[in-house]
Amino acid sequence: MKHRLPSSRAFVFLLALLLAVSSPAQAADAPAPRAPRSQNVTINLINRLVERGLLPQSDADELIKQAQEDAAAARAEALAATPAGPAPAPAGTVRVTYVPEIMRTQIRDELKAEVLAQARAERWADPRAVPDWVTRFRVSGDLRVRGEGVIFPSGNDNTGAFPNFNAINTGSPFDVSGSVFSPQLNVDQDRNRLRLRARIGAEVQLGDGYTTGLRLATGDNNSPVSANQSFGASGSGQGGNFSKYAIWLDRAFLKYETGDPEANLAATFGRFENPFFSTDLIWDDDLGFDGFAVRGSRRLAGDVTGFVTAGAFPVFNTDLNFASNQPAKFRSTDKWLYGAQLGADWKIRDDVRLKAGLAYYDFQNIEGRLSSPFTPLNSSDQGDTDGTRPAFAQKGNTYMALRNITPSALNGFGTTSQFQYFGLATPYRDLALTVRLDLNHYAPVQVSFLADFVKNLAADPVAIAAKAVNNLGAAGAGSYAGSDYAWLFGVRVGHVALEKRGDWSLALNWRRVGSDAVVDGFNDSDFGGGGTNVQGYTLAATYALSPRVALGLRWMSSNEVAGPAFKTDSLTLDLNAKF
Repeated sequence: MKHRLPSSRAFVFLLALLLAVSSPAQAADAPAPRAPRSQNVTINLINRLVERGLLPQSDADELIKQAQEDAAAARAEALAATPAGPAPAPAGTVRVTYVPEIMRTQIRDELKAEVLAQARAERWADPRAVPDWVTRFRVSGDLRVRGEGVIFPSGNDNTGAFPNFNAINTGSPFDVSGSVFSPQLNVDQDRNRLRLRARIGAEVQLGDGYTTGLRLATGDNNSPVSANQSFGASGSGQGGNFSKYAIWLDRAFLKYETGDPEANLAATFGRFENPFFSTDLIWDDDLGFDGFAVRGSRRLAGDVTGFVTAGAFPVFNTDLNFASNQPAKFRSTDKWLYGAQLGADWKIRDDVRLKAGLAYYDFQNIEGRLSSPFTPLNSSDQGDTDGTRPAFAQKGNTYMALRNITPSALNGFGTTSQFQYFGLATPYRDLALTVRLDLNHYAPVQVSFLADFVKNLAADPVAIAAKAVNNLGAAGAGSYAGSDYAWLFGVRVGHVALEKRGDWSLALNWRRVGSDAVVDGFNDSDFGGGGTNVQGYTLAATYALSPRVALGLRWMSSNEVAGPAFKTDSLTLDLNAKF
């Protein structure tokens, strides 16, 4: 084995020192001319000593001669001891037959360091390194297991005063001339259920300010305001008898963002989180917005940052073949939401912050329209305004009959076959003011006050009363007992984020949601069973079991704002995990 021995430098140094001490006069002589290079390390070392004047040439010649004689003698002895040994090496070759353990360790460590340094530089063998595309992904998710009890105090009106308009509008039209009740909401029988919500998503940095994201979620159905899956659910096409549950596409968006904290602009396209500063008084926490939104912010004078948000969102798109059972199709009844918000975030001082936003939400064609006169002969016949009925609703809004059914001999002159759908009795153009005050004097414990007020500027009580089929006053048909405004006031005390075991928060809020203040299909799905025409309070507590697991307890108590008695209480116990 041939190898460069690091210890040879020490050997040269000692040899030079000994020769210099033994022949001091030679050190002052002029250096000898450079000798020819040799493949023998020892000869080269001796020649270098001569060149530097540390060794006379005559002594060098003698040393080289002796070294060559010693090497020849050593080879002869080796050949005599090993008849079958290797062929003699060429003249001038030096063989190293033994490398000390300390030198082998040194060589191994040096080689390992060189290889790892190259691997890290080239990112092909570093165990701490990951491929570049992986670093652009951010995966997140959460899981919630909920125990829920829904309690209906005694005294609720169970005589048929609460039609389930969502069940009617998402199924076959209801024959209002019949003698059976329409689908009805539960108002008198308590229910208990275990529920699961699981969500997982990822955001990918595409570079140059672009980000894309996807999220999947559970759900009993495709409700826009809930991702809860009830264990053993019945009547929804899934669940029960340990059946597997469906997974829904909950988010899918492309976002472009530019700027810095002083001035920022972002545009989002697809299905994404609520882009507005708001509460669940008007938008449920689980609601996703379809369409596109633009949001900009800019640092103004002092510690005030202004922001503006605007967007357009398709709520309903007419079926391409509407009406499906007629050769001549009906005109489109598309629905859109246009929203804009102007606000400011003011850091009053280090421990006080105020944020406020004024928003305007304009729902285009969200209200129902009376159809052209026609006579439906069966439940499959379609009217030209059937598409104006809500594709999803909770409860509380005031409704009107959509079909202008012509009495004739075919329907007993209006006494039979009155197949009817129902639409919202008023347009919705909501003006919303949302304010939040954060006090951090006792950090990390924060005290926050939240207020939200919404007014439907398009509601006309007289026009609503003329066509309402629910939310009627004491005079019955032709009267109206609903209202067009809503408010919420709340306070929260505790840790801003539950980041370690023992972190906690308490929250209390009061609300009043008029029947026609907001669209009942999009606001909070839990309070009062979801929807509008409710008032009451919510008390909640949360405690962190670990940095990523928390326990939550919530009590909600609600009552009907207008109309027959309808009280609802609800108790939920949540076990939350996030990553």
